[in-house]
Amino acid sequence: MTSPEITVPDIVDRAGALSSRPGAEWWRTAVIYQIYPRSFADSSGDGVGDLPGVTDHLDDLVELGVDALWLSPFQRSPQKDAGYDVTDYCDVDPLFGTLADFDDLLAAAHGRGIRIIVDLVPNHSSDQHVWFQAALAAGPGSRERARYLFRDGKGENGELPPNNWESIFGGPAWTRVVEADGTLGQWFLHLFDSTQPDFDWSNEEVREEFRRVLRFWLDRGVDGFRVDVAHGLVKDAALPDYTPPADADSMGGDEAHVPYWGQDGVHDVYRDWHLLLAEYSGDRALCAEAWLPTIARTALWVRPDEMHQAFNFPYLVTDWDAPALRAVISESLRIYAGVGAPSTWVLSNHDVVRHASRLALTAENPQGHGIGPSSPGKPIADVGLRRARAATTVMLALPGSAYLYQGEELGLPEVVDLPDAARQDPTWFRTQGERYGRDGCRVPIPWSATAPAYGFSPTGDSWLPQPAQWETLAHDVQVDDPGSTLSLYRALLSARRAHGLGAGTLEWLSGFPAGVLAFRNGNVVVVANISDAAITLPRGTVIATSGPIVGDELPVDTAVWLEDARA
Repeated sequence: MTSPEITVPDIVDRAGALSSRPGAEWWRTAVIYQIYPRSFADSSGDGVGDLPGVTDHLDDLVELGVDALWLSPFQRSPQKDAGYDVTDYCDVDPLFGTLADFDDLLAAAHGRGIRIIVDLVPNHSSDQHVWFQAALAAGPGSRERARYLFRDGKGENGELPPNNWESIFGGPAWTRVVEADGTLGQWFLHLFDSTQPDFDWSNEEVREEFRRVLRFWLDRGVDGFRVDVAHGLVKDAALPDYTPPADADSMGGDEAHVPYWGQDGVHDVYRDWHLLLAEYSGDRALCAEAWLPTIARTALWVRPDEMHQAFNFPYLVTDWDAPALRAVISESLRIYAGVGAPSTWVLSNHDVVRHASRLALTAENPQGHGIGPSSPGKPIADVGLRRARAATTVMLALPGSAYLYQGEELGLPEVVDLPDAARQDPTWFRTQGERYGRDGCRVPIPWSATAPAYGFSPTGDSWLPQPAQWETLAHDVQVDDPGSTLSLYRALLSARRAHGLGAGTLEWLSGFPAGVLAFRNGNVVVVANISDAAITLPRGTVIATSGPIVGDELPVDTAVWLEDARA
């Protein structure tokens, strides 16, 4: 092989150095680490992670090199959907600690230069929420019922639901209530589980309540909110029948018009919230979980007067393929720049198969995108991890903000052999096991190879069973191993900060074989070999590599950062 010359073609993207919103806006370039509290670290010994457990490991996160933590729900909840069913938005569930524990965590994080983002669940509450219980007692036509989407049924006696909508978790999206007099009455909408009734966001009382909730946490000093189901708050007022395609993603993202996703009215909500956050100092931010059919549609959520970030799900679900990755990266940078927003990048979260497994799934064992993949597949472990390390090496070199999910820095795979009796995800139960669900990416993470529950809990208890494989992937096994996945993440994050890659500019490079992704960001050249054969490395000093380099060759499924002396 001859060494390819790095040539710079027409610059496709110069969106990294955004300047349409001046100021030190940390969220434009931040690396944000998602903590799923019940699976991060258990300080109390009950087998469920908690807020003091997070505080205990803040120094590990400082050493990792992240800028902010996104905490999945920790508010009061019956835990029917792991906290995404809230009874009190302004208190901490005793399972996770107390408000004082939260304040301690916030202060300790801020003292270490780490920001805190709180998960907010505005689409629905728990059916145990005081408002919903009052709605059940008050009856049809009441102020209490107007806070939710109660409707009369169809049919001679109202025995049929108001429309044919299906729940995201499987089964019907409507449940009929028994009225106070014992008769069957109205139906209420729940896009998710029947224990998660949807609010009616056309009701000003609902809007005012969430302004109160936002102020409660902002007054305590939080730095922002990740907004759950940010594309779903407003429904088509006509509630028309709708049947999604059989192969549609459960959370949306495939279809142009869905009467319960992406309605125009949601933008008024976020313009209102944007103004509310602007009253506070410290650059508070909103991030949308919005599954929409195109990047262009998603960008509507991050126009200058709305939210600050939106998860880049099209990037997450892109296959391990050089042309496909180049296309989605180019489109993301171009379109988000067009509305003055940063692009975000993410490979794993608490709702999808971990990318150390997902990237190895074949056509026979397809990827599970969105909630409740139909099958976890049987990925080949070494292929999955090799691709995952390379994919992260690419992602952390991109301009914008990046999200990491707890445990991916350890190279954790999806746990695919959980016993049925251990399952917790309502997706599994509502589909009678037809959908695999999300438990496999939520298994408590390992801190110590030899401690009870691999260091997750001092008593050895764990709310989901941990696999024996965790012993070899534990944090303490990897922390001093220069070839470990943890060491790779730490090196990449350090170099990303040192070279200012989050605020940089991407330029695609030519002269490489097909199947190779190559670009420059500042003085860093990134080359990812996604082809079926080794390639010769271009000239440059190696900054970081996702895997071993053999001589002057870059193996398949390997990515490298090189310092380009000419930049």
